[in-house]
Amino acid sequence: MNSTFSPIKTTKTKALVINALFIALTLVSTMINIKLPIMGNGGLIHLGNVPLFIAALVYGKKTGAIAGAFGMASFDLLSGWAAWAPFTFIIVGAMGFLAGLISEKVPGKRELVYSLAVAVALIIKVVGYYFAEVILYGNWILPLGSILGNVMQVVLAGIIVVPLVGRLKKRAAQV
Repeated sequence: MNSTFSPIKTTKTKALVINALFIALTLVSTMINIKLPIMGNGGLIHLGNVPLFIAALVYGKKTGAIAGAFGMASFDLLSGWAAWAPFTFIIVGAMGFLAGLISEKVPGKRELVYSLAVAVALIIKVVGYYFAEVILYGNWILPLGSILGNVMQVVLAGIIVVPLVGRLKKRAAQV
């Protein structure tokens, strides 16, 4: 029996656990939601973007993409929104990936970089879900009703996450 310590396996195990944790947190945070009573689909207000942004800004683009794509697409599959799952997988996965990429690569004051990452994610969400609704509903006007809900979700998550990310990154580095 080989009882030597392998840092590579620990690193892979740690990454697997972190990814699984953020998938679960994103799923659960999305399940607690309020359906907006506005035209068309109207969308949902939920806090699923909070763990998504924490994953992306603290652990990087890969974890952000995995948490967003699998966490929110799982919500769609489990909650009667199955037709949305492929769109969510791509849109929210892209949000997590690009937010993480911006966090990793863009120099400058960290709060501004994190705010830029959230703003880019907001654009991806609004544009992505607009076109997803156009495809699903075959209508160019009806999807306008979901924009406000998508903006509210991302802005609220940004207000919560951006001030905390610096501290969370320091804590994550200690673990």
